[in-house]
Amino acid sequence: MDQTAKQAIFRGRVQGVGFRYAARRIAARYDVTGFVRNLPDGTVEMFAQGPAQEVDNCIREVQEFFGGYIRDTRIEQAAYSPRYTDFQITF
Repeated sequence: MDQTAKQAIFRGRVQGVGFRYAARRIAARYDVTGFVRNLPDGTVEMFAQGPAQEVDNCIREVQEFFGGYIRDTRIEQAAYSPRYTDFQITF
């Protein structure tokens, strides 16, 4: 299957609203590995890898779930890493 990795940076009111915990719950429904974490500038970074359709659907569902909080999302291709075996909240 077609594997991909993407980094998404979510801007808006995305810290202090349960974003990371909800993102982890959403990611658990997809065949993805990676992480989600708060960044010092007030944004949230999500790195997801796995089958391309699973990664895209996971990121899309996070965007839809937090539609009222996200002002902007930047999504870029990233390097696939065998280091991630599950999806976690990191700090």
